[in-house]
Amino acid sequence: MSEHIVKSFDDELSQLNAAIARMGESAQFQFAATMSALRMRDVEAAARVIRDDIDVDALERDIESRAIRVLALRQPIARDLREVISTLRVVVELERICDFSANICKRVIALNTHSPEQWLVEIGELGELAKKQLADVVTAFGERNQEKAITVWACDEQIDDTYTGISRRLIDYMKTDPHNVAIGTHLMFIAKNVERIGDHVTNIAESIYYLVTGNVLDAPRPKGDKTSLDQVEANN
Repeated sequence: MSEHIVKSFDDELSQLNAAIARMGESAQFQFAATMSALRMRDVEAAARVIRDDIDVDALERDIESRAIRVLALRQPIARDLREVISTLRVVVELERICDFSANICKRVIALNTHSPEQWLVEIGELGELAKKQLADVVTAFGERNQEKAITVWACDEQIDDTYTGISRRLIDYMKTDPHNVAIGTHLMFIAKNVERIGDHVTNIAESIYYLVTGNVLDAPRPKGDKTSLDQVEANN
């Protein structure tokens, strides 16, 4: 392969990596703006997040087109192939994170000023955990750091445990008064969406491990979300 072709290929990979870095920054910004809108009951900020999701979708399509072009024209192998495959995987996960941010913002608008302070604090703490994990995994991808990726992967259980506690307390909150059901349902969906963002962060961590090592991270994924095992109480 000529030096010119090699340099052109390296340039294309560099452009892909730069685009993924922008996508990672966008995902972090969108999620941080989302949690701020929730905490401040700011429906205008929430609406901006929803509008900006269009730009994220456009960036995702651009990255996918670039990656597919590299696959078609360069036919990369070994590490280079893993670079492109990992890019395609990661961009999908980041786009889904932005989708969940937009979904949360729709609930923020629906709740308007009616979110009880207690739940804003609790879900805010869950959001801080997810926000840190998102920042760490974006850094890990940029550094190609599998150790940091594994640390992020292992911390998903903490997000799940925190979500499980919030979910169970929200159910109790809705049981105390039928008027709490509408608010509690929105808050439950918000908490679940934050937990799902943590799952997508974990998926990115697994893609980083594959990219760097060439192996699939096949250890059992640590999971702390026990809500699917909660038994339904019969009405007496």
